[in-house]
Amino acid sequence: MASTNPPLHLARILCLHGGGVNATVFRLQCRRFLTGTFASHFRLVFVDAPFPCPAHPAIERVYGDYGPFYRWLRWQDHHEEVDASEAAGMILSQCKTAMDSDPGTGDWVGVLGFSQGAKIAASLLWLQERVAEKEDDLSAGLPVLGPDVHFRFGVIMAGSAPLVNLDPTGELGSTPRHIAAADSLSMSFADWPGSNEGEHAIKTPTLHVHGLQDPGLDRHNKLISLYCKEETARLVEWDGDHRIPIKTPDVDMVVSGVLELARETGCWQD
Repeated sequence: MASTNPPLHLARILCLHGGGVNATVFRLQCRRFLTGTFASHFRLVFVDAPFPCPAHPAIERVYGDYGPFYRWLRWQDHHEEVDASEAAGMILSQCKTAMDSDPGTGDWVGVLGFSQGAKIAASLLWLQERVAEKEDDLSAGLPVLGPDVHFRFGVIMAGSAPLVNLDPTGELGSTPRHIAAADSLSMSFADWPGSNEGEHAIKTPTLHVHGLQDPGLDRHNKLISLYCKEETARLVEWDGDHRIPIKTPDVDMVVSGVLELARETGCWQD
């Protein structure tokens, strides 16, 4: 686990890396977002996923000496099988440990993820909405991560559909249609919804960042069009593949989008 070192009082964003990566490498990948306007308004906290795995091939070439590496979900047959409720519990526990250990004092206002971490980020928002429905309280937040945790927005970078059920207890009911279980192979899902109407879709404001040359773009488009409400989801597109934007014009588009979300959700004022 790793965090940035901005002032402790800043609003905090939980940051989730992709599969076959780790918190340290993800912090390096996000280095262009850790200076300037973005870093002056938010404290970014990075967390390691719970399950060890080999480095992603693209990571091995550049960051091979930065292991060990981790994953959030299974995407290959040889990945060790874990019961769905246990997997969900381990994912939440890993997030909570990182959040509890961060010395910051600002509110937890957002969750940001890349690739597999983006899927988990969006799934946390979905879980938060299910808790709100059960408690009949839109401000219920995610007490499993802390008594005052309430994510106002998500930044979904190269995130693929479907969402994943991260309820470890079953108290929110069985996994609904069009939502994957936490123990499933992420690339084997086929129960796609026909629209973004239904309990599988999230209403929490999200900013989606898509590389137009990304081979997974079709699934990224499914996430925003089928699993997010059009009135609360917005899209930034850039001419790149499956990686974090690093060129100034692309980074500026993402930063502007996040700040707009933060302003609209009451997390930041000019």
